[in-house]
Amino acid sequence: MDYSNNNPYLQSATVPPATTNGYGTNGNRSTGKIRDALNRCGKRVELATRKAEVYADNIWHHLKVSPSLADAAIARIAQGTKVLAEGGHDKVFQQTFEVLPGEKLLNAYACYISTSTGPVIGTLYVSSKKVAFCSEYPFCYYSSTGQQQWMYYKVVVQLDRLRAVNPSSNRANHSEKYIQIVTKDGHEFWFMGFISYDKALKQLCEA
Repeated sequence: MDYSNNNPYLQSATVPPATTNGYGTNGNRSTGKIRDALNRCGKRVELATRKAEVYADNIWHHLKVSPSLADAAIARIAQGTKVLAEGGHDKVFQQTFEVLPGEKLLNAYACYISTSTGPVIGTLYVSSKKVAFCSEYPFCYYSSTGQQQWMYYKVVVQLDRLRAVNPSSNRANHSEKYIQIVTKDGHEFWFMGFISYDKALKQLCEA
């Protein structure tokens, strides 16, 4: 992982040391109400099933982006455990990035960022002040003196430095969707493998 490309939006974080029935008395009316209730229930189940299928599809596409399906699954489980242990995405965000006065986290999205060495799994945070990404795993980095360090891959772009948010997809496979972020000084970042692509795109465009 190369941190020496003078990109002002790239950051690194050194890894610290380990530490009754209700239908009335009329039979026909009751039957009608029961039928209506069952119809409504059936529609809700159908809708929930469709949503579950879409979500499962998104999870599968998310995991497939990684060179290792197992590593990606473990990363997602580890991140979920961390979020629960710390008390929510807000706490993780505050611990991972410098928070500005009055800044509030709007949402967080599981995804990957494209790098010169391949896709890196992590979480994209959208706040009232910035767009930020942090990898789930630290990467080995060698300093100019040859010293080995383990660091998280981080990107931080203040909202007033954003120029464009561009959606795109693979022409050969439309299920592969991307979001390009372009800064005012010409730097660009590509994010992919979103579990909640539409929500992430909407949030970024609104930001």
